[in-house]
Formats: sequence, structure tokens, C-alpha cells
Amino acid sequence: MKIIYFYQYYTTPEGSYGTRVHEFCKEWVKRGHEVTVITSVYYKSDLRNKELKFIDNLEYDGVKVKVLNILISNKQKVLQRVLTFFTYSILSIWYAITMPADVVVASSGPITVGIPGLAAKYIRKRKFVLEVRDLWPEVVVGLGIMKNGLAIKLAYWFERTCYKASDLVVGLSPGMAQWVKEKHGHTNCISITNAADNNLFGGDKDRSILPSWVQTKNYALYTGNIGEVNNSYLLFNTAKLIKEKGINDILIILIGDGQQKEELELKSKEEGLGNILIFLGLIPKKALAEWVKNALASVIPLKGVKVLDTSSPNKLFDSFAAGVPVIQNTNGWIKEELAKYGSGYTIPSDDPNKLLECLIQLRDDPSLVSYLGEKGKMRATSFFDKKILAGKMLDAIYSITR
Repeated sequence: MKIIYFYQYYTTPEGSYGTRVHEFCKEWVKRGHEVTVITSVYYKSDLRNKELKFIDNLEYDGVKVKVLNILISNKQKVLQRVLTFFTYSILSIWYAITMPADVVVASSGPITVGIPGLAAKYIRKRKFVLEVRDLWPEVVVGLGIMKNGLAIKLAYWFERTCYKASDLVVGLSPGMAQWVKEKHGHTNCISITNAADNNLFGGDKDRSILPSWVQTKNYALYTGNIGEVNNSYLLFNTAKLIKEKGINDILIILIGDGQQKEELELKSKEEGLGNILIFLGLIPKKALAEWVKNALASVIPLKGVKVLDTSSPNKLFDSFAAGVPVIQNTNGWIKEELAKYGSGYTIPSDDPNKLLECLIQLRDDPSLVSYLGEKGKMRATSFFDKKILAGKMLDAIYSITR
């Protein structure tokens, strides 16, 4: 098959972001298919470090990558981000209608990525797969980011149009798939979560390669975007508790970037938390693995908004693969996953006392850390492995081309 994948955040493990699309497409190429990704330049992607023409052609592990040199960043203002989304989508229409393809995949959010998907579907009669990474526009409406009534109506109209046109919907969590089925009545909707990279995050850990200042400390690790959606103040407030209680052997390390990073760094300095709440910035995924494997726990907080209960964060699967206990605060499928398979804790959405209680319990019981970690590893290898899930999605694509 010839597959075109419209996705604005493409990166390889050399970048500092999730590599689901890269890993899936690489696996499909190995199985004999021709795959082209049409992407923009995300500021956490390794593409940011390359000298690019406005439109450039690259190749990674057999995956053809056409880069539209449009920078997108979580730090951009809302109108600027919207402009970059539409610019990417309008330019992508050309490739949707001119490049040979049997199937096109549009990976949302943003929902505007559906524009080239619709063009391929209705102008060239190609099979259209809508991949739902976030429930747009539900997330931006639920978080109060989108407030204009007309814009909200147009967004929901366009969302319905995309679902109606799609031959297959792939939700990145069971909650997303269930929501699509219930709200839109879509009959061909499946769940394929983000995947565990067991090659990169599995294997023995080597603490000696980490900096000396962390060698004798237990640390809770957060990786990813530092911002309101990610409830980053929960980590700040937990660090304050650690200081108040005089605990000197537990750190909280944040690896990533985002809208609230500078704000929290300043507040941390003002509160004298510099030796407890550590900000390391962006780290390439290849280098991230050892930090994850050596953590006391992987903390995955999100804001307490119902729509975020459907989230499928990359860091969850990295933590499973690394054999690290997970502490999270959503009330959807992840809570059910941890309860059923025993690989971590679910805490109230904004409770630093409970988070610290979990960290102390893990610090005081290394056997519990190992037990929870092994439970996660079992899920990573038997169910969430990237090759297993890439094959599952490819089988679903096959089903609509026959």
C-alpha cells in the first residue's frame, strides 16, 4: 500500500517528543509498504535542528518525510497557533490530491489536520483514516481556551464532518473510541493507544551515567509539557511539602518545557526549592530513557477536567517499559488500567499530600517499587509494544482497503 500520514509533530528518538508516528511508519515500511509523512516543524522535534528549505524532503528508516517548514510551539499565542495549523492544512491539500496513495491518515489534534484528509477523500476518493490523539475541539472548549461562540459552532461542525467522512477512526485510548462511538455513532472505531518502546526503555538500568548530584537521591520524574493542562502546580506544591517536612532524600525532577516552566522556576527559587524541584529542560528521547528507568516513580498529573480522562500520554507507556511505578490523577481508562494490572497509583486530581504519601511509601519499600514496575513491564511487552500496536493499526487499515 501507499500511505500518506498527515501529522504536524513528527520526530524521531533524537527529538524530545513522542515517536508513535515514526515507530508505526517505520514498522509499516519494514512490512513492504510505502509511507510518506507530511509534517510541520514542532519545537520539540529533532527537525528543529536541521537547516530546512520551506518545503523539504527527508527520509528516516525508509519513511519519507515531507517537511513544511512552519514552526509550531506550545508557547505560541492562541491566534498564532491557529494560523500555523491552518497554513499547514491548506498547503497539505496539494499533497492530498496529487500524491499517489491508497490510504490517507490524518492525526488530530488539531482538528484542522482533517482538511487534507477530506480533500483526499472527496476529490481523489481515497480511503480516509482519522486518528484521534486528543478530542478536539472538546479539549480546548473544556479548558476554556476556545470561547468564541461562532468559532465553537464551526469547530463542532467541522468535527462532525471529519467523523462522517472517515472510513476508520483510531482513538488513542478506549475512552476516546467510546466517546466517538457514542457521540457520532461511528461503526468502525477502534482504540490503539500510544506504544511502549521496549527496546529503548527496557533493559537494565545504569544509574552511574546520571549526574553525581542525583546518585544518592530518590526522585519522582515528570516528563513532557509543563503547563496548566498538565497540572504542573501539583508538582510545585508537593515540593513545598517536602521542604516543610524536612525530607532530604526525595527530589522532583521535571524534564520538558512549556508555558509555565519559567513561572514555576521563578516561584521555586522564591520558595527556596532549588534543591528539591529540579528543571532539566528538553532532553532527546534517546537520553531520556536512563532518567526514566532510575526514577522512584513516574508522575503523570493532568488538570481535573473530565475530557482529559481520555488522555493517552506517551510518558505512561515509557514508564511501563522502564519498569517504573506510575502515579497519576485521571479518572478514566488509565485509572482502570492501574487498578486492574497493579502497576501504580491513582490519586485525587490536586492533592500534594497524597502524592507525597505515595512517594514516601515507595522510598521506604524497594520491593514494592520492583513489584509495581514488573507489573508495568508485563503490560508493556505483552500488550503495548510498538510493533504489536503498529501491526494492529495496519490490520485495521487493511480492512478498509479490501
